[in-house]
Amino acid sequence: MSLYGVMRTGVSGMNAQSNKLSTVADNIANSSTNGYKRASTEFASMILQSATDNYSSGGVNTRVRYSVGEQGNLTFTSSVTDLAVAGTGFMIVTDGDGTPFYTRAGSFVPDGDGNLVNAAGFYLMGFNYDDGEPAPAAGGVTGLSVVNVAQTELQALPSTEGRFAANLPSNADIVAAGDLPSTNSATAQYTGKSSFLTYDYLGNEVVLDIYLSKTAANTWEAAVYNQADAAAGGGFPYGSAALATETLSFDPTTGALTGASPTALSVTVPDGAPLAIDISEMVQLASDYRILNASVDGNAPSAVDRIEIDSDGTMFAIYESGARVAKYKIPLADVPSPDNLTPRPGNVYSPGTASGAVQVGFSTSGGLGTLVSGALENSTVDLASELTSMIESQRSYTANSKVFQTGSELLDVLVNMKR
Repeated sequence: MSLYGVMRTGVSGMNAQSNKLSTVADNIANSSTNGYKRASTEFASMILQSATDNYSSGGVNTRVRYSVGEQGNLTFTSSVTDLAVAGTGFMIVTDGDGTPFYTRAGSFVPDGDGNLVNAAGFYLMGFNYDDGEPAPAAGGVTGLSVVNVAQTELQALPSTEGRFAANLPSNADIVAAGDLPSTNSATAQYTGKSSFLTYDYLGNEVVLDIYLSKTAANTWEAAVYNQADAAAGGGFPYGSAALATETLSFDPTTGALTGASPTALSVTVPDGAPLAIDISEMVQLASDYRILNASVDGNAPSAVDRIEIDSDGTMFAIYESGARVAKYKIPLADVPSPDNLTPRPGNVYSPGTASGAVQVGFSTSGGLGTLVSGALENSTVDLASELTSMIESQRSYTANSKVFQTGSELLDVLVNMKR
């Protein structure tokens, strides 16, 4: 056995324990870092081939591993732009040079331009709905842009859908054909009338008058006019023809619309979009004319009130009118071996040969976890375990130093035998 080998083995042991203490120090320092994954030092023996009667000491080798795939506890916050992943996956971020990285640190806030950036200076990436329906590319991060929450524009949504349900009195008088609202005559008569507030493409208010008139037993006419064309003081005759007319037929045994009856009023709002008003719940019963349900979508110009991020990663702009408009869809990325990702400064990771290729998808699909808005993932460091490891490393380092010291003293004895 070589005394020099003994000393080198002691040095190897001290280096190994020094590496372990370094990972312990990093873990303790980052115990409050959101999304941080603890590091650990794994030991592997280095054995030299020796003769049976003469042992040659080897040493110990170390390898640092990161528990990237370990789930940290979630802490809920009051900020909607704080994001966490419950389960598998990473948020995709980019640095100032546009290089993509992957992280679980989701403490994002808007910068001066409204771009979402986390505490380490990395920008959140997502698919912009302005570029079309989001569709991640297999094995790549193409098509992504920096998520921006600066919503300063006004938006007006034209009316495109509506719902109208009412009871039409079965015992109402029949209106003569020459006096029906569809004739647009000054003597027009009707059984019931309702008005709907709709919006054109620019957000201008357009009020539609809907007239309902009994034309025969179990048969009714629905006529729609633009209120702006009404005669002075309102009503007939209108300055233009009806925007739509339909003949409704009812089942005399149930009071519901028959299968052959139209179930929608199709109207084009003046200077606006085609509007489909669902009337499938209209009934004819022995009661007064009564509105049961009436609603139309669309809104006047309004500003963004706030943003919301759903669990599937869709970021909505919520306008003062209550309209919800999808702006971005935030994807998640994953690799076959997360623990083999390469850590980079700023609590981000980059893929390599050992980790496998990156696959991009959306939250809750393809085995990916759930994106949680208003939450942050805590560090996976357990302080009690780290302090225990620190004490163990300290003792082991001291023991290895004693081996080195003993080898040095024996070498002195060997050299002094000359005397």
